[in-house]
Amino acid sequence: MTLDRLRPYVSGFLDPFVKGFDRVGMSPDGVSVLAFGMAVLAAAAFALGGRAAPVWYAVAAALVFLNGWLDIVDGALAREQQVASAGGDLLDHVLDRYADIIIIGGLAAGIENYLLGFLAVTGVVMTSYLGTQAQAVGLDRVYGGVVGRADRLVIIGVVGFVAYPVTGEYGGLTVIGWLLVFLAAVGHVTALQRFTYAWSALD
Repeated sequence: MTLDRLRPYVSGFLDPFVKGFDRVGMSPDGVSVLAFGMAVLAAAAFALGGRAAPVWYAVAAALVFLNGWLDIVDGALAREQQVASAGGDLLDHVLDRYADIIIIGGLAAGIENYLLGFLAVTGVVMTSYLGTQAQAVGLDRVYGGVVGRADRLVIIGVVGFVAYPVTGEYGGLTVIGWLLVFLAAVGHVTALQRFTYAWSALD
């Protein structure tokens, strides 16, 4: 079970943010773009954390949490304003994928390990792709597997905070390096789980 499945249960916590954005005239698409902006800033902060000062890791972690929270708010705002649309859903998914890619790119750039970055980003992208591809073949959207997007953002955020005080290498990799190893492994495992589920459901 992943945190993505808990989205329907956090509506009570979303209300103040949804009403606030609605009051200032923000559209759901605007919130999606704002969430993407947080991801861009998080990627830059992760890169600075590895190359300049570790305190940037804590900044990046906070920005990752903001990205995840806003990614939930945009859908709730669309329902509040009764403007939910296929176009808005498309924009949200496209920006989410770019956000995933750029955040992992920032992690890899900070420690200058682009092989791990490649392995991690392909696992993450394939996880998300197979979750939505199930819909394209007539199934429900798949959120199952070891790690979904919500879980991934929480893990990246927590590790970002840990990486601030915990420096040095462990087994030849920094904390961020091991995070990329984790993302690569669980990304591809989760993608395989979703593929297996969808394939079985089509029989």
